[in-house]
Amino acid sequence: MKRYLVILWLFCTLGCSNHIEPGSHLRQSEVALIQRLHLLDSGEHIYKFYSEYKTKVAGNFFTDKRMACYWLDEKDKSKDRILSAYYPDIVAIDTVYNAGLTYSPYMLVTTKNRTQFRVCADGSHQQIKAFFEAALEQWRLHQPAE
Repeated sequence: MKRYLVILWLFCTLGCSNHIEPGSHLRQSEVALIQRLHLLDSGEHIYKFYSEYKTKVAGNFFTDKRMACYWLDEKDKSKDRILSAYYPDIVAIDTVYNAGLTYSPYMLVTTKNRTQFRVCADGSHQQIKAFFEAALEQWRLHQPAE
């Protein structure tokens, strides 16, 4: 029984890595996937990353140039969602901390052409707040001077 609990604990600890992490903690294969999805240019830096499942299936992040998210359906490619917006093209970012029991907190990104997408993050309230505030700060830094 003890061995079963240890295996279960290891599986959850290693297999359920759903937490906010710095982009520098992503493996090279994960960065390569994001580049293949055209969500990361050469020299572009991911500041924070969150996946609500496996990184090869889902990701939410912001960089020094954009905000992005992706969902790659393992069974039906027509359900894939790959979305991003460069900061100058974003007109609004609304933060939703309490998204209900079944959803992660998210930022609703609205672009100039009125498309919207969610960039999710989950963790402690402090971690989520830090993720949101850092993303909002990047967006503010890239706004044209008035």
